[in-house]
Amino acid sequence: MKFLDCETYINDLETAIESTVAMKNLKNSTVLITGMTGTIGSFIVDMLIQYNHNHGANTRIIAAGRNVDKIKKKYEGFVSNEEIFVVPYDIFKEIDFNISTDYIIHAAGNAHPVAFNSDPVGTIVGNVTGTHRLLEYGSHHGVKRFCYISSGEIYGQGDLSLDSYDEQYAGYLDNCAPRSSYPISKRTTENLCASYYKQYDLETVIARPCHTYGPCITPSDSRANAQFFRKVLQNENIVLTSAGLQIRSYCYVADCASAILTCLTTGMSGEAYNCANPDSIVTIAEFAQTVARLSGKKVLFEMPTETDISQRTPITKQVLKSDKLENLGWKGKYSLETGVKHTLDILKQCD
Repeated sequence: MKFLDCETYINDLETAIESTVAMKNLKNSTVLITGMTGTIGSFIVDMLIQYNHNHGANTRIIAAGRNVDKIKKKYEGFVSNEEIFVVPYDIFKEIDFNISTDYIIHAAGNAHPVAFNSDPVGTIVGNVTGTHRLLEYGSHHGVKRFCYISSGEIYGQGDLSLDSYDEQYAGYLDNCAPRSSYPISKRTTENLCASYYKQYDLETVIARPCHTYGPCITPSDSRANAQFFRKVLQNENIVLTSAGLQIRSYCYVADCASAILTCLTTGMSGEAYNCANPDSIVTIAEFAQTVARLSGKKVLFEMPTETDISQRTPITKQVLKSDKLENLGWKGKYSLETGVKHTLDILKQCD
């Protein structure tokens, strides 16, 4: 079974559509999305498909990615019916398409620890150069608005005495640590987006997702929450190689997608918005325990290997304040319990 044939997934798409402020602004428009095979990008594509089918939106979807054949296979029926147009896109290469579009949602890039730990240079170059090329494309093709998907990691090692971090806060990042390649390049690219708005009047808005989880995880995703889901679906217990006391803002992908599209349709140009659900703030261990409990498994603790230690994040607290986004009219719909349950249900049905 495919996700788009799963009732729970369809209901989540509908909830995300209803939760997006000014979703109607995307009707009769063209939206180009990069990174659309990832957790967030793929859900946004499915949202737009559902919006077309159930709400008569007439939104044209341009799916841009490296593996064109994989995208075409995944969306075979929609491509053949010209609901989705697939174009080749690689963050390391020049743009090789020439299509008019109203909106660009840029979600491509290394986004999990193994990727940016093993290739810090590629992470920096891909984030900065890839986004620069898309901004140039948008500037020269009359794009109405450009939405950049950044990350809550840009706050770095924040002040632990603060309850949460708002969009004006800037925590500490070690400039000489290769692992900082991801948050530092995200910071640089955020400034590039804001600068394009100031210098070239290209409307840009920045979405900063927190730790997003959901059924659209990829096999290569090395984030802790993705590993937890894979473990229990393989009928195994979850293994933690630390106490898991790091505290995080978590967000089910349906909430994250509606938050990003709200930024796109309603956010102030040149500004950033945290995309987080204030009702889903827990430690990594608590998240693991929730996944284990809802799947009938256990959380086990083991001594870390050298690889585990080398990939461990120095960030002990990453709690994002969502007031600015909520002031646009957005509100999260999924508790941690519900989001985890839906993720497990969808993945089990579509196995």
